Amino acid sequence: MDPANFVHLHLHTSYSLLDSSIRHSALFKRAQEFGMPAVAMTDHGNMFGVVEFYNAARKHG
Repeated sequence: MDPANFVHLHLHTSYSLLDSSIRHSALFKRAQEFGMPAVAMTDHGNMFGVVEFYNAARKHG
């Protein structure tokens, strides 16, 4: 499989306590470095990071 076609559809961010420490800006920077066309955010039990995730996605293209 071409790595550029791989998309994480189960990914926690710093808003899922004890599961991840990655911040949205770092997430999109790494996704760009790996040539990933998209990422998903699947934090546990909350939607606190949605606006920040959306804004970071728009900023990083």
